[in-house]
Amino acid sequence: MAVKIRLKRIGMKKRPFYRVVVADEHSPRDGRFIEEIGYYDPMTQPATVKIDPDKARLWLGRGAQPTDTTRILLRKIGALAPDTRFATSQAAKPAAAEA
Repeated sequence: MAVKIRLKRIGMKKRPFYRVVVADEHSPRDGRFIEEIGYYDPMTQPATVKIDPDKARLWLGRGAQPTDTTRILLRKIGALAPDTRFATSQAAKPAAAEA
């Protein structure tokens, strides 16, 4: 059984509100889930993200794979390390700009 950390939409029409849940990847988006670990409200300014980092790390340690959106949210709360694949370093820039 492959487990995902993903969003479950519970908001009204035109008013999205999401719960962050751990679910089997074959379950429907708004269907059965294993555990709720937080919520995400994109309608507030700024967007509200409330996720239990301990529960998130526990499920990540057990092999749960976050979806793209939940990966961004988990980085925002500090449950995941920042992605350094696309970071540019000062040493990589050519020295010709100084001349």
